[in-house]
Amino acid sequence: MIIPARNEETNIARVIHSLAAQQDVHEILVVDDQSTDRTACIVDKLKGDILGLRIICIESLPPGWVGKTHAAAAGAKEAKGEWLLFTDADTEHLPLSLHELLGRAEREQVDLLSLSPGQVMRTWWEKATLPTVYVWLAKRFRFDEVNDPASPVAAANGQYILVRRETYDRVGGHESVRDAMLEDVALARLVKSSGGRLLFLPGASWVRTRMYGTFSGMWEGWTKNLYLLAGERTGPLLKTMVTFCLLDYLPLGAVLVFGFAAAVDLMDWKLAVPLMLPGMFSFILRGLRYSSAIARLGFEPALGDYRIPGSFLFSLLLLNSAWTYRRGHKVKWKGRTYPAGRV
Repeated sequence: MIIPARNEETNIARVIHSLAAQQDVHEILVVDDQSTDRTACIVDKLKGDILGLRIICIESLPPGWVGKTHAAAAGAKEAKGEWLLFTDADTEHLPLSLHELLGRAEREQVDLLSLSPGQVMRTWWEKATLPTVYVWLAKRFRFDEVNDPASPVAAANGQYILVRRETYDRVGGHESVRDAMLEDVALARLVKSSGGRLLFLPGASWVRTRMYGTFSGMWEGWTKNLYLLAGERTGPLLKTMVTFCLLDYLPLGAVLVFGFAAAVDLMDWKLAVPLMLPGMFSFILRGLRYSSAIARLGFEPALGDYRIPGSFLFSLLLLNSAWTYRRGHKVKWKGRTYPAGRV
């Protein structure tokens, strides 16, 4: 188990305890990436109670590396297992999850298994934005295409990457993707292009996470990722926003405009209702499809009620991410700044 951690005092104990409770665990390596909070202190206190728990302290970030890739590589150098599990400090691993997933990976001869974890959401902006983002990601990186050896599509989620040590070393590990902001996708592409087999799954049954505790953290995180996840192309971003306009905002706007016009006697209801019906039908159908899509990813269908503010916030995030990269601005993450990177 390798946990890159930078200023994770609020999360680190939870993820360690959830990993220590798993079967098949040889060692848990926390890589403290120059934390300025109590992360290292908390891990030191837990070492006496948890067999196999170690901490590796990073003293500096070498040029050309992203902090997370450097921490992951440092952990891999110390790890001794035949399988490596890279997981984020904000994850919580449910009972028996590792045993089940490791067994599946071995039975199906998988080289890299990754999950899209279940999301813990406590604020309206999390409930609005995260399901919308993950529906979009599920279309960009379809699970069946990622898992198809004949398809060139590759993806992984850095919150949970279970990889054979032999495969990891063969493709050069995180050192081969040292400057990638999307190190998970980049690593998955290396594995698949080298002939390795990927298995990417919706993971709410095994792992959950609360990705962002603050709105600013969410804004920073998705700004870093979305343009890269779109393949550094404006086409998919424009297509997404046009879809929102045509299928979300336009039908709703038509219903509101014609309904208001009839309510203030600017239009007769007999004329307004036929004009409103197509918009109402389209809006309701779109909502049902959205609720079904998020349910397949492990979200509560009731979160479909947040679809309109979610599509609006997601559009803003897409625009900001594209603006940041295309204008050559610095990307900020975890208190560090990086040049606009590659996938």
